[in-house]
Amino acid sequence: MSTPAGGEVYRVDWLPGTDVLHGTCHCGAEHTAPDPVGMWEWMLGHPEGHRPPERTA
Repeated sequence: MSTPAGGEVYRVDWLPGTDVLHGTCHCGAEHTAPDPVGMWEWMLGHPEGHRPPERTA
C-alpha cells in the first residue's frame, strides 16, 4: 500500500445508527459532525479549529 503525497491521511467514518460523521485528521485530532461539508472544512482548516491530542509521557 502506498502513502499519499505529503503523507497526510484523513479518515471520515459514519457512526452506524446515527446521522453523525466521525473524522480523524492526519494530526490525530478527532471531531464529530452531522454535516460532511462542515467535517471537511474542520479537517482542512489547519491550524484553526483543532490541535492534535496532548501526548503524555
